Amino acid sequence: MDIIYLLIPISILLVGAIVAGFLWAARHGQFDDLERRGRDILFDEDDAPGTTRPESDAARDTRKPRA
Repeated sequence: MDIIYLLIPISILLVGAIVAGFLWAARHGQFDDLERRGRDILFDEDDAPGTTRPESDAARDTRKPRA
């Protein structure tokens, strides 16, 4: 029964760390575009068929256009 006095604070700290990690990830844009990175590994081209790139990515594209 004495172990419960140790396990409850440890579980509260663990839940707090998980919530803090989730909030950090949400505020730093980790969940903004969940599907683009998954498509990036499937296609050689930067643009997957039938999709458009977000305006911010298109503005940062500094590569030379293909001839």
